Amino acid sequence: MKSKSKGKVISQKILAPGIYDLEIETTLASSAHAGQFVGVFTDDASLLLPRPISICGVSDDKKSIRLVYRVAGKGTDKFSRLKEGDEVSLLGVLGNGYDTEKIKQLSNGTPGVLLLGGGIGIPPMLELAKELKAAGVKVISVMGYRDDKTFLLDEFKKYSDTYVASEDGSVGTKGNVLDAVRENNIDFGCICACGPLPMLKAIKTFAGEKTAFISLEERMACGVGACLGCVVKTTAVDHHSHVNNARICTDGPVFEASEVDL
Repeated sequence: MKSKSKGKVISQKILAPGIYDLEIETTLASSAHAGQFVGVFTDDASLLLPRPISICGVSDDKKSIRLVYRVAGKGTDKFSRLKEGDEVSLLGVLGNGYDTEKIKQLSNGTPGVLLLGGGIGIPPMLELAKELKAAGVKVISVMGYRDDKTFLLDEFKKYSDTYVASEDGSVGTKGNVLDAVRENNIDFGCICACGPLPMLKAIKTFAGEKTAFISLEERMACGVGACLGCVVKTTAVDHHSHVNNARICTDGPVFEASEVDL
């Protein structure tokens, strides 16, 4: 159940230009899982709604969460100034996250689960890789970057076979994550992905008859279902609203690709 609570900043550092790594001690960590997110409030009265940020990691003792985010506006710029000991208000835990048990079942007898992350969609895939490895699932990660600023890549190597793509060709395969999958002839049982919408559209087509779980969090605004800015068309009619729509922040952000009309 989502609730507002206080957290305390443990640390913050810069991973790449505009990319920050924030660790917060919070009771929300006890129930947080891969693919979920929290709403982070600023101390600016003009910014009433919390900013949704995906959970990159949960500490082993379940006492803190890790948020890796890109500064993209006034709210995230304020977060980037937080320092050790600062208090921060959080709303969470939000979203459905990845169903690791279902993913494990789909991966049985296959080469493994393929994790695809692009840009700021990379951070939530790290906690998923960790949780899947702990569940005994074979993990293959392919992460896509703009250039050679490959934040978090070394950490993926702890939990998975890891490949990389870069738009400028400075590291790994030149192109996107699917270019890297094809170049390395990677086989898989199912896909889990998070990244820009064009990437997710391509992954839905690429997956074919195989199951793909995609996180549409890139399109969220308030994160609590208030602004209706993250409505996505669905293939099935919602039994509450009786229309082919779902709110990403409350019904997702993770969907089976076959469930949404991208």
